[in-house]
Amino acid sequence: MLKSVVRVVGAAVRISSASTSTARAMPLSCPTLCSPSSATTRPFTRSLWMLNSKGASSDYRPKLFSSKALNPLVSCGCGALHTEGDKAFGAFLSDEIKEEAKIQKSTTLPKMSGGWELEMNGTEAKLTRNVAGEKITVTFNVNNSIPPNFEEEEEAAADQGQPKSAAAAEEEEDIVSTPNFVVEVTKQAAKHSLVFDCHFPEDEMSHGEGEEESDIFAIREVSFQPEGETDWKETSYTLSTDSLDWALYDHLMDFLADRGIDNTFADELMELSTAAEHQAYIKFLEDLQGFVKCN
Repeated sequence: MLKSVVRVVGAAVRISSASTSTARAMPLSCPTLCSPSSATTRPFTRSLWMLNSKGASSDYRPKLFSSKALNPLVSCGCGALHTEGDKAFGAFLSDEIKEEAKIQKSTTLPKMSGGWELEMNGTEAKLTRNVAGEKITVTFNVNNSIPPNFEEEEEAAADQGQPKSAAAAEEEEDIVSTPNFVVEVTKQAAKHSLVFDCHFPEDEMSHGEGEEESDIFAIREVSFQPEGETDWKETSYTLSTDSLDWALYDHLMDFLADRGIDNTFADELMELSTAAEHQAYIKFLEDLQGFVKCN
């Protein structure tokens, strides 16, 4: 009887062990536990990294979807972008600099007659002169001083596709800089300076034969400004010449002429400004070429 009980208990133990072993093996083949919604499923990104890595134990971490086309081609140690377009741009600038150097009349700026002293600060020029206790200062900037040539654009549009003859090329006018300029007249005993804002009207720039000579520059505004101030104070009264009596305007022009601001001065100022603007233009092209090539 006791032997029968022992056999029954032993059989039950063997059956229980077999069931436990089967249950542990089921997760390897059970479709329910291996479904995408199961918490034991490995992330897809992790698998993608494994395909792009050199091994799970490696420190190498490649960038996904990287492309060599996004990496700039570096031809020097600056680390900047260099393209075939930059190369063509640099070659064009080199030719342009050579052409501009050919037509440059002089590498030095022309001198003004009448005892004017010149001081350059970048694109800004300052002329000073002392006359019988008065200090006269003329300042101008060569930036935006080249007037547009609308006639040349119209001719180019009309003759598009037709090459110009040598005679027509010779007749082309040279580029002339016509900057606005400010004249400041300061007296020793005065606390304020009389300031003239002048410019070159386009309709007065050229005169044909037989035409009466007129002023090639004009006064736009007149004002009293504190001595030594570089900025025009809007709180000071400014006289506009647009609606000014012609007699008063003529006296103002004579006032400037008596101090050496006349047509001769204006012609020399344009020559000086043209040379300074051309120098600045060539220097800009050289700097631009160096920036593009990054030497």
